[in-house]
Amino acid sequence: MTRSLTRDLTAWTLGALVLVWASFIAVGWKTGQHEADELTDGHLASTAALLVAYGTTGRFGAAGAGGAPPGTLPLKAHDYQQSLSVAIWDRQGGLVTRTGDAPVPPFTGAEGFQTLRLGTPAREWRTFSRWDAARAHKVMVLLSVQERDELADDIAGQIIEPGLWVLPVIALVLALAIRRGLRPLYLLTREVHALDVQQPRPLPPARRHEEFAAIAAAIDTLAERFQAALARERTLAGELAHELRTPLASLQLQARAAREAPEGPQREGALARLEADALRAGEVLNHLLALARADRTVVSEPAQQVELVALAQEVLAQHATAAGRTGHELGLVASGPLYQRGYAVLLQLALRNLVENALAHTPPGALIEVRVDPEARSVLVCDTGGRGGNAPGGVALGLGLGHQVVEKIARLHGARFGPAPPPTGFSTAYLLQFP
Repeated sequence: MTRSLTRDLTAWTLGALVLVWASFIAVGWKTGQHEADELTDGHLASTAALLVAYGTTGRFGAAGAGGAPPGTLPLKAHDYQQSLSVAIWDRQGGLVTRTGDAPVPPFTGAEGFQTLRLGTPAREWRTFSRWDAARAHKVMVLLSVQERDELADDIAGQIIEPGLWVLPVIALVLALAIRRGLRPLYLLTREVHALDVQQPRPLPPARRHEEFAAIAAAIDTLAERFQAALARERTLAGELAHELRTPLASLQLQARAAREAPEGPQREGALARLEADALRAGEVLNHLLALARADRTVVSEPAQQVELVALAQEVLAQHATAAGRTGHELGLVASGPLYQRGYAVLLQLALRNLVENALAHTPPGALIEVRVDPEARSVLVCDTGGRGGNAPGGVALGLGLGHQVVEKIARLHGARFGPAPPPTGFSTAYLLQFP
């Protein structure tokens, strides 16, 4: 079964939470038992203090009089011991006996719990009253509300104390668990950072989590494509350098020959060759600038919807004058509009390059036609010129520098470019096939 980062991370996180929560429950259990024991001890101490004050006479001693006998425990013997006050009345409301710090409350026949404000200054006391079975005596037990609240605060503080450290502990344990669970991601990150773009080497083989398998495969594919693109760029740069070196060397030779040749046909021939070499060098530079422009456009401009029929009409209109001078015919065939998301500048450059190549490499009188097919999402540029280098079946072989510029623009748009079988009556065709 393939390992899953989600399952591993969930398991580590839940394991950390279970560990911390179990520790919290254990501490809370121990704290609860301890506080229950403390409350029981305090209740025992409170009862004992009342019985000591009651004595054996059947009445409580005078309120606030005396203290614990010498050599015995003090009356306040426990932190949780509550200072209870007691008042006992007879049936007529006469005070029989009392003890404690609470002022004597007014007599009423009511029973149960009450909160009374007694004394000067007034303080709140929580009371509980009840009659005996013969309703001959009424007993009221009083406890200071302030003392009760202080005891409640103390107990609450003991209970919530574990909660003060449980949050930072959970945060620390979860951070460690998540870091451990994400270790495969950190490993993949280091492997990606270690990749050398100059060396076509895939990621080290390893048993990946299922979430990373597709990512690793995509990175390997991207590296392979980058290396292929880099190789193409190097090849193209070498071809451009070679193509440019030849006319530049010829320019130097023809310039020297023109300078040294006497007036006459020899000089005119040298000047004509000089002009031809200059045009060829300019064409190579134009291709180089077109490649640079393609890269710059993709980086600096957003892609937009481009209508290719209107773009083809514009390109053909721009070359109508040049075609008229050379006797070429230009045509456009389209069954409807074709929209493609991309860069209008680059698509226009590609069409213009194809039309200019056809004008330059076909004899006067040839027909150059641009066919836009919306259903097939394709643009076909064909001519009747019978260019050199065609295969027997009429399919052109090889791509020149201009066509390599078109090929790069096609790749930037996710399209395919290359020679195609020409339609009936045509000798050469090149196809741009969009996705």
